[in-house]
Amino acid sequence: MKTFLKATTALAIASSFSAHAVAAEMLKEIGPGEGEVSIVAWAGYIERGETDKNYDWVTDFEKATGCKVSVKTAATSDEMVTLMNQGGFDLVTASGDASLRLIAGGKVQPVNVDLIKSWATVDDRLKDAAWHTVDGVHYGTPYQWGPNVLMYNSKVFGDQPPTSWNVVFEEMTLPDGKSNKGRVQAFDGPIYIADGALYLKHKQPELGIQDPYELNEEQYAAVLELLKGQRSLIGRYWHDATVQIDDFKNEGVVASGSWPFQVNLLEADKQPVKSVFPVEGATGWADTTMLHADAKHPNCAYMWMEHSLSPKVQGDLAAWFGSVPAVPAACKGNALLTDEGCAHNGFENFDKISFWKTPVAKCSQGECVPYNRWTSDYIAVMGGQ
Repeated sequence: MKTFLKATTALAIASSFSAHAVAAEMLKEIGPGEGEVSIVAWAGYIERGETDKNYDWVTDFEKATGCKVSVKTAATSDEMVTLMNQGGFDLVTASGDASLRLIAGGKVQPVNVDLIKSWATVDDRLKDAAWHTVDGVHYGTPYQWGPNVLMYNSKVFGDQPPTSWNVVFEEMTLPDGKSNKGRVQAFDGPIYIADGALYLKHKQPELGIQDPYELNEEQYAAVLELLKGQRSLIGRYWHDATVQIDDFKNEGVVASGSWPFQVNLLEADKQPVKSVFPVEGATGWADTTMLHADAKHPNCAYMWMEHSLSPKVQGDLAAWFGSVPAVPAACKGNALLTDEGCAHNGFENFDKISFWKTPVAKCSQGECVPYNRWTSDYIAVMGGQ
């Protein structure tokens, strides 16, 4: 079993950092490339044209810098934390439920944004985001963001597309006359508890849930009951995007929380798949490219961070993944994304998304259930306990 930093300890350590103490650790200038850079990334985040020759933001970088890019794909944030704890990587595209744990654990180092020429072009909503900024010090450069959408089979739902997450949380008869039992999926990761909390925030307002990542004991117990009930509906808990794609194509899965990445690939394959932003809203991710504290190739890593913020890369990636660029300039003039792409992918939904973050014991309510409990309890839920 993977080991996890307790979120309470993590944030206690993170809050003890000071900008003065860590500033000396930042790179002062970018030197010659070391010849390679290794990246832990979400599936579909680092493409070199192997799946589709139109989507390649690695080859030109390698030619221009001499830095050979190697990628280790991770399926969950917890896997990313584990890989970074083990070491041997230069960069990671971390979501908000991993980034502060990495900062607190001393596994990533401050990034000197003065060395990132494109920093000024980053979306102002992301520049000082709490998931990568501690005491005014940045621990990475924003990469992409987006929602966890509700993906569904358009043949099954016909002219009655789902509008609520209830289709994956409650047993019901679908428009094709069959039950949803065994035909829906849920994400294989403790952070999915927040999806249940977001649903109950709207379904049971008397619980008083304000933030799906800040749950007191009563709220948390209600969410766990929901997820335990959901267990009988689940055909598979997914974490591998390619496996979920196959399940929608060949295994009869008809509805699930998903990433726009899977939706795009299934649509490109002419599959009867669509997605919706449900009435309850959605959880989501805002990912940061973070530099390992012991990176062996920091110069190549800084070169990659700069490259990753170019409008061309940002636009191409957003078109490929179905995400939103961290650089708004990428929203115009990109042939793959098109000028309508950012709006289609949810550029204006930023304030409607509950972005992933690590649950902590001390919260705005006073006392909340921390992430280590989420981890153990969700494993038990998936195991039918």
